[in-house]
Amino acid sequence: MIFDPILDIFRGKAVTIPPLDGAFRPNTSLDDADIFATLSEPDNLAVWNGNLIAGSGSALFRIAADSEPVVVETLQSPVTALAVSPAAELTVGMENGKLLIAGKENPLPGEIGCITALAYGEDGALWLANGSANYAPSGWSADLMQKGSSGSLWKREAGGREFKKIAGHIAYPYGLHPTKDGVFVSESWSHRILHVDGSGNRKTVLDHLPGYPARLSQAAGGGAWLALFAPRNRLIEFVLQESRYRLDMMAEVPREYWIAPALASNRSFLEPLQCGGIKTMGIHKPWSPSRSYGLVVRLDAAMRPLHSLHSRANGDRHGICSAVEMNGQVYAASKGGDCVLSLSGISQEALA
Repeated sequence: MIFDPILDIFRGKAVTIPPLDGAFRPNTSLDDADIFATLSEPDNLAVWNGNLIAGSGSALFRIAADSEPVVVETLQSPVTALAVSPAAELTVGMENGKLLIAGKENPLPGEIGCITALAYGEDGALWLANGSANYAPSGWSADLMQKGSSGSLWKREAGGREFKKIAGHIAYPYGLHPTKDGVFVSESWSHRILHVDGSGNRKTVLDHLPGYPARLSQAAGGGAWLALFAPRNRLIEFVLQESRYRLDMMAEVPREYWIAPALASNRSFLEPLQCGGIKTMGIHKPWSPSRSYGLVVRLDAAMRPLHSLHSRANGDRHGICSAVEMNGQVYAASKGGDCVLSLSGISQEALA
């Protein structure tokens, strides 16, 4: 109603989040999935020369069935993004804002310092997401609590060396999926997916997501896999509306104990709690409010959700930042659960 913004001054603004229903109906698919590899905080997954690779801290690992992850390379800074070119060149973004292509540092504009996602188009053009102008990738929670929207989208044409800024004022771009006429971008703090064309024109193609979207990757048969790294909940949404409290919290409370999304939870008695999330008689209710969650969504070619896989509040495969498909198998990196999951054994009946 047109009077709602005026009435909100007196009655307060309602705190609502999208329900988990339809294609987002909760299940236990991620907790039921097989662990493909145990790895400390695996982040971005990619397929390189027929192998599954993952970033973990400052190292790149090759992951294969029935064997321990093998270090491919150790870098000077934590890995924050991976992509593989059509010519099989491994491209790595790092916490220090540097970009390596085939092992060589590629010069970047001074505005780029928070590389959160990389993706190559079919024509060989490289797309780059700069999550924030104010924080490195590890400072993502501070950018959210500051209600940041300083992210930007960049593109380097095939065969070129310089990046061109395509779009700015994006609320933490965290995933990229190139198309023939642009790129799909997951905008985390706005809980939506945009399509941005080569001129910077943007269009919302999926919004009102129940969590914070992370990376996108190509799915067999068209469409994409979308990882959501944390859930939305009413307490966090309320804190985001209360600027005075939020800024005091940021100034006085250690970051790991903020009322903010998390990649994992229930690891310390100092964490913020809600009554529904407290164990009662040793039981943690799966539907209770949670700062962390595990969620992977299968999208069609128009970015419409088809089905999803979950690790609920009482699960431990949380903080899914990346999911990729290789040789008909789907793998997901649980940064909060310290493992890479194989999702190939999940039946469609379990998702219905």
